[in-house]
Amino acid sequence: MTHPDEPENASSQNSSAERLLGTVGVRKRSVDAAESRSANRLWWDADADDYHAEHGDFLGDDDFVWCPEGLREEHAGLLGDVRGKRVLEVGCGAASCARWLAGQGAEAVGLDISAGMLRHGVDAARRSGTHVPLVQASADLLPFATDSFDMACSAFGGVPFVADVGAVFREVARVLRPGGRWVFAVTHPMRWIFPDDPGPTGLTATNSYFDRTPYLEIDGDGRATYVEHHRTLGDFVRALSGAGMRLTDLIEPEWPEGHTQIWGQWSPLRGRLFPGTAIFVCTLD
Repeated sequence: MTHPDEPENASSQNSSAERLLGTVGVRKRSVDAAESRSANRLWWDADADDYHAEHGDFLGDDDFVWCPEGLREEHAGLLGDVRGKRVLEVGCGAASCARWLAGQGAEAVGLDISAGMLRHGVDAARRSGTHVPLVQASADLLPFATDSFDMACSAFGGVPFVADVGAVFREVARVLRPGGRWVFAVTHPMRWIFPDDPGPTGLTATNSYFDRTPYLEIDGDGRATYVEHHRTLGDFVRALSGAGMRLTDLIEPEWPEGHTQIWGQWSPLRGRLFPGTAIFVCTLD
């Protein structure tokens, strides 16, 4: 749920994955769809164990947490009534959201590009007793029939890691039935202008909001080991419209009183001053 802007931050937070992948530095350059898919599949496979060791308790085995601010679908109701609905979780990780949806009466399916993350989903299903189908695929190449889901959702999964966000939205629109709902959470675009630091250093703008050049971590041969893509709010709205989606709400969760947990660059200090998450609520026209 975070992109590391600073090499030293990346190393301290994800040292095991960086060591496994031979990461030696960062770059800003163009990246095509194939390179994004390859790098992020390898990254999340390498980081899956550390990610769940650090965040597993917060996310739960069968809970639907939208963001580091702790907003839960149980209270937000952004998807509405899911009983009897077929719901796709895009970029599901260990699929805790999909299992929560199944517990509410939905026919849920989890999709992720990383076999390592899905392996944790299998383990969590065994612990919770709630099993949902898990599919390994990229968010811009959904292996499902047209008009096969009533809803789709993504809590920081898939969307930031695909080169063409329009392709993701067009694929989601294709698999949704008419009138279907698409709700996704991403790092708030304004966060990209600040260093990836939860402390005082993270309060000073250092990057251009309008620079869409992808952020990469690279190995010694210059190959990408991690890729994340920045889009402005306008970019998201235009891509949604181009896919036939209508934006019905944009949620910017405020930092809750008493919430002290730091997650990457999310912290009480920054959360009191500006949003860290943007949740887009959309309907297929």
